[in-house]
Amino acid sequence: MIDASLDLAAEQGWQRLRLAGIAAAAGVSLADLHAIFPSKPAILAGFVRRIEAHVLAGEVPFDAEDTPRDRLFEVMMRCFDALGGHQRAIAKILRDLPLDPLAALMLAPTMLLSMGWTLEAAGISSAGPIGALRAKGLLMVWLMTLRVWLGDDGTDLSRTMAALDHNLARAERLASLLEPARRAPDTESEPAPAAKPAAKPKAKAKAKPKAKKSTAKGKSKGRSTARKRRT
Repeated sequence: MIDASLDLAAEQGWQRLRLAGIAAAAGVSLADLHAIFPSKPAILAGFVRRIEAHVLAGEVPFDAEDTPRDRLFEVMMRCFDALGGHQRAIAKILRDLPLDPLAALMLAPTMLLSMGWTLEAAGISSAGPIGALRAKGLLMVWLMTLRVWLGDDGTDLSRTMAALDHNLARAERLASLLEPARRAPDTESEPAPAAKPAAKPKAKAKAKPKAKKSTAKGKSKGRSTARKRRT
């Protein structure tokens, strides 16, 4: 059903595609189509999950010295490899999705979940608020790279790889996507040490004027000596 939808989208475009036409092309009844994919956005979500399952099924060979960015690069390139053969259909879908904002809105959560799984496959946590921000940032990287992939007709996908590397580097610099946020030590929460009580003046404090007097004499003697040397 998904493949039939993509084939028809490549010919007709996504906006003109009808569920009855998809069922007929797939050789199933409308009831069978509805049981699995009750809407056109559900078909797109199923396609995203199929690509996701392909990526997660195979073990990506990471090296010990690979950085998080390197691992994300490998995982995301597996996604683009799995999309091969559907460039024309995806181009038509992206062209028509702005005309169907409800479909785009329904597809957004599926795409964010897929980016979360992509992070996990690369050994990067997708949990919590930081993980949600990473998934959103990675989705932007994916969409920007997808535009390049649509026009990349090379068998080695060299343009796509260059764009993906550039976009990941930019995301790493601007949003700290790949590294956990480092919090500065919270010094304000620690109680300040209690001030020690001031020491009481000693009884012999009256001897201080003599020390000031002798110091003053020493200073005046030093200044007079300096004047004699200059003259």
